[in-house]
Amino acid sequence: MSFLSIKKRGHAPDYVIISCTFLLVVFGLVMLSSASSDLGQIRFGDSYFYLKHQVLYGLSLGLFLFWLTSNYIYYKYYQTFSVVGLIITFLFLLLVYTPLGVTLGGATRWIALGPVLFQPSELLKITLVIYLASWLGKSYRQQSFWGGFVPFLIILGLVGLILIFQPATSVAAILILTALIIYFVSGARWSYIFGTFLLGFLAFLLISYMTPYRWDRIKSFIDPSENTQSSSYQINQSLIAIGSGGVGGVGFGKSTTKLHYLPQPIDDSIFAIIAEELGFVGVSILMGLFIVLIIRSFILSGKINDSFGKLVLVGFGSLIAIQVFVHIGAVSGLIPLTGMPLPFISYGGTALAVFMAISGIIVNISKYT
Repeated sequence: MSFLSIKKRGHAPDYVIISCTFLLVVFGLVMLSSASSDLGQIRFGDSYFYLKHQVLYGLSLGLFLFWLTSNYIYYKYYQTFSVVGLIITFLFLLLVYTPLGVTLGGATRWIALGPVLFQPSELLKITLVIYLASWLGKSYRQQSFWGGFVPFLIILGLVGLILIFQPATSVAAILILTALIIYFVSGARWSYIFGTFLLGFLAFLLISYMTPYRWDRIKSFIDPSENTQSSSYQINQSLIAIGSGGVGGVGFGKSTTKLHYLPQPIDDSIFAIIAEELGFVGVSILMGLFIVLIIRSFILSGKINDSFGKLVLVGFGSLIAIQVFVHIGAVSGLIPLTGMPLPFISYGGTALAVFMAISGIIVNISKYT
């Protein structure tokens, strides 16, 4: 029974989802303790500084949100407040441009709430999926041009515009691709899907061409041997780390690239550290956990009759899948370099809490499939 007075009983939750979630969280904390040890010692004189921070601000909030969303909030309740949730998130996104906004590494993506930094774009991963699932769950939306396609483009355009100026281009791309999958599964016409993808792709190329650092990343992707000490430096160091891991890895805590060579070893490049220290075996275990979590979400979406619940499951499963691919693909040289963290694994309290909340919502829906 929910504390929100929604009298709805379900069966046992999906323990596969629960198990994968907590195994990924534990895996992430263990690898963060290794990837951040030297960085923490150099910057703060504490090898476990980043691990402590992740546990204090990310894991503690994440555990609370997982417990709350999986046990006490019936998932259909989100449908009632989907519009309000999206509007509030947009307001938070705009607050980063006020004195509350914090700029780190040239990007203004955070809001300072006392000693805690909050990243609104992470919250958008929940509220946008829930809003689209609620809105597109109404059957007439998918086929209507003016009542469905045009508003869909406006929403995605607004999301992309706000995020690109932060800049958070990779977040915008992930959310737009996730939105397209939700739109497709809801029954939209192929012409609408293709039109949206084409407009988004052309906009991405134009924006990248107009901003030198984005264009440099694309050129580095095409030819990593060019500008090896500048725009291509990170991808080359990532590939060296991955190649050094071999089958069994160099050993936990024994990475050499994390010391002085690989930029952002605790977030943007943490997969390279995992591959170096644990090798193909460790990477396979990690990928197996992600694959089971993602596929399980899609399987559950096929069992539920409620269109809102189905689209939420598809949306969250797609979101995790795309973000995992973007992170690993960027670090491995499959796609241009991005600043995208690995879900449940990379350093970042807001991201960890948000993905644990996402898993909690998936678990709650699983009780009614």
